[in-house]
Amino acid sequence: MRNISAPRQDLTFAQLKIYYQERGLELNNQFANSLELLTPDGTYNYIAYLLADENGVSIKVVKYAGKDKVDLKENEEYGYCSLLKTTNYVLEKMKIENTTLAKVTSTKRIEKNLVEPVPMREALINAIVHNDFSREIPPVFEIFSDRMEFTSYGGLIQGQSIDDFFSCSSMPRNRELMRVFKDVGLVEQLGSGMSRILSAYDKIIFEISEHFIKVVFPCSWSNETESLASKKINGDENGDENGDEKKLLLLLEKEPGITAKKLSEKLGFSTRKISRMIKKLRESGKIIRIGSDRKGYWRINK
Repeated sequence: MRNISAPRQDLTFAQLKIYYQERGLELNNQFANSLELLTPDGTYNYIAYLLADENGVSIKVVKYAGKDKVDLKENEEYGYCSLLKTTNYVLEKMKIENTTLAKVTSTKRIEKNLVEPVPMREALINAIVHNDFSREIPPVFEIFSDRMEFTSYGGLIQGQSIDDFFSCSSMPRNRELMRVFKDVGLVEQLGSGMSRILSAYDKIIFEISEHFIKVVFPCSWSNETESLASKKINGDENGDENGDEKKLLLLLEKEPGITAKKLSEKLGFSTRKISRMIKKLRESGKIIRIGSDRKGYWRINK
């Protein structure tokens, strides 16, 4: 997308600069040129638009109660900011959703994530960084009771074969975007993501069509612990249907003065969902606000 102009040119890049600074790197006044964020005529390209502080791109994380799309449980949206920031939000959300299943045997307790964490992270980043954003179709991440599905738009790159796709060689669709992701530590080594996925899963988890690439991760123990998986167990074999609420309460107890924005960042929920949860907890009397909205704090009513 190097030669596709951004929809707008009044772009700012404060978030991009912060991510580079966190890695000990500084972006000078020529960063747009050095990172290849300009078209031949000197205007910002579409990659620049994706990395800008404000854009029109968002990514959905959708959760269903069962194995199909009939019963929608959650529909969270992350974006309208630098794609780096959006990616970190989605990573944190999926890390929370990839809860630990606990199975107690006669001799020991066994804990296991629904999906292997490293392959999940690699597939998630691949779905974002290799997505064809030029058609304004972002990747989608869906969670079912028995699997997780990551779908990116674009199919195989022109000239790329199925063997090339699985060969672990780097053929990035968005070379400039991949370079930035590598600079800020989201990508370690070009082409290494696929090898990490295939070290834990068979190629059969990939579904490749003309316009889409889908990765389907089966959830561990989904057949024998399906009821547990739907209750979002987090190290508790008894289950917890109100896991999100408990996580919020624990965080409020630990950091009483925390803002809604920080809650959103730490829990991986949208600020809209945080507001709904706070309202529900206040109405039920589980939390009490002490002081003003700006300088006050939360007290857990036990």
